[in-house]
Amino acid sequence: MKKGYIVLIVIAVVVLSIFFWFKGAYNGMVNMREAVSAQWSNVENQYQRRLDLIPNLVNTVKGYASHEENTLTEVVNARAKATQMQLNIDQLDEAALKKLSNIQGELSSALSRLMAISENYPDLKANQNFLDLQAQLEGTENRIAVERRKFNDVARSYNAFILQFPRNLVAGMFGFTSKPYFEANAGAENAPKVEF
Repeated sequence: MKKGYIVLIVIAVVVLSIFFWFKGAYNGMVNMREAVSAQWSNVENQYQRRLDLIPNLVNTVKGYASHEENTLTEVVNARAKATQMQLNIDQLDEAALKKLSNIQGELSSALSRLMAISENYPDLKANQNFLDLQAQLEGTENRIAVERRKFNDVARSYNAFILQFPRNLVAGMFGFTSKPYFEANAGAENAPKVEF
């Protein structure tokens, strides 16, 4: 009779230990996935900030450089394309992130060309509104870089957590999948030449 209680207690301890381990692993994955999701929102907020600045910048430049219509149209079209690209964290995979990076890269390139035309217009370069928008845009580009780096850090921690054995078994059972990283676009090692 005493051996029966000992066996039941051992079984109960083993079952409870397994339960608490699964609970801890699952809850840890949920918390880390939510951290990835929150950081993704921070990246999107900075992209949106840039998109919000562009119409003001285009309108300011348009007043001084009306015959630069081609460049202005490129910026407007690139912004429209970037606005249409909506990703939520559940759709985030390598292909989607690469597509987003390419679209954002096109927008950055168009903005660089827009900023470069200011060199031909001294009045535009001296315009306080243009200078303020330029400073805000530069600040936003820095914020985007910081948030993308933070996203990569959080995604790396999450990916490492769910891929380690035996948590990978729990991750597979409950549909936790790894998240992609932001990578530099092709040719990013060559700094663009923009003169102000």
